[in-house]
Amino acid sequence: MKASTRVQLSIMMFLEFFIWGGWFVTMGTFLGNNLSASGAETGMAYSTQSWGAIIAPFIIGLIADRFFNAEKILAVLHLIGAVLMYQMSQTTDFNVFYPYVLGYMIAYMPTLALVNSVSFNQMTDPSKDFPFIRVWGTIGWIVAGLLISFAFKWDSAESIGNGLLANTFLMTAIASALLGIFSFTLPKTPPSGKGEKVSVSDILGLDALKLLKDRNFLVFFLSSVLICIPLAFYYQNLSPFLTESGVENSTALASIGQVSEVVFMLLLPFFFKKYGFKKTILVGMLAWTLRYLLFAYGNTGDLFFMVITGIVLHGICYDFFFVSGQIYTDSKAGEKIKSAAQGLITLATYGVGMLVGFYVAGRITDANIVGEGHDWNSIWIFPAIFAAAVFVIFALAFKNEKIEYTE
Repeated sequence: MKASTRVQLSIMMFLEFFIWGGWFVTMGTFLGNNLSASGAETGMAYSTQSWGAIIAPFIIGLIADRFFNAEKILAVLHLIGAVLMYQMSQTTDFNVFYPYVLGYMIAYMPTLALVNSVSFNQMTDPSKDFPFIRVWGTIGWIVAGLLISFAFKWDSAESIGNGLLANTFLMTAIASALLGIFSFTLPKTPPSGKGEKVSVSDILGLDALKLLKDRNFLVFFLSSVLICIPLAFYYQNLSPFLTESGVENSTALASIGQVSEVVFMLLLPFFFKKYGFKKTILVGMLAWTLRYLLFAYGNTGDLFFMVITGIVLHGICYDFFFVSGQIYTDSKAGEKIKSAAQGLITLATYGVGMLVGFYVAGRITDANIVGEGHDWNSIWIFPAIFAAAVFVIFALAFKNEKIEYTE
């Protein structure tokens, strides 16, 4: 791969995740303070990610894979996203905000697959080249958080009180417009399935449903859906939790989770070889319970280290379960349905699982309002107990399952 192409792909990936990290983390705080949204309404707003994930396969399968170059669709979707994001920055009412965020996520979620398609199309050895391109995405997410907290201070108590958190959407709109224009200059990525017939079953990966006949894979599949319920609590409530607790630079602090994600991603092969897939996945699931207990009983005083530790655990929570799960799925699927199996897992987790998770998180949050704030101890205890129950079910079901790791 040419050095110039590597730079192009790195910039693309940086902006792709800078855009996501620039508003998704702080939206919960924005909705509560700027739009006086309830927990249920905040859950609705976050669940647009799930609707986007459910609709994305149709956009990719029916349009991107068959009619137009990936880089051109990427450009158009981000330009549309820039307009919608600007409109979101101007709203003062949730009922006006919701259609914009729904439209935005329907446009944005397909771009996650498109940036991968553009990248892989330029690589002769994806297993070697892709990690060094993808890591710029995580860096982009982290930089967005640092800018919000340290450069602009939009998440400070004073700025939140003055409504300045809306500027995160404006910043994201500018970044989205830049990526939209930049995408037209990316290497050409023609449609891979031009002229081929496609069915809904192909798009949604329904051929992989036969894997559910395997009892162990069925338990893993259901556990993957269920573990998304506590995952939704993290995405939806972390920013409001930190800001209500009086934590300064909360967005930058939350980005420590992405740093952790990079570190533990690099450590995954070591854990696979030493402990195997099963123990690695179980540690990932158990980490969810530990994280929420730390949030429930930590504070911004002497026990602030517990809150920090809970954020640092994001790498183990996410990588050890979701990334390990993707590899486990690959090991269970035959060569013919590998892509279908990954598509099915993505649809089940980011689609169905997170959709239910954001709904539950919104209801639990609304049920624990105390004065002008929330009873965060009670809110965090629920996902801790739920994650523990999923861990026990998974551990018992996989008691005799052996999964070998091969490089």
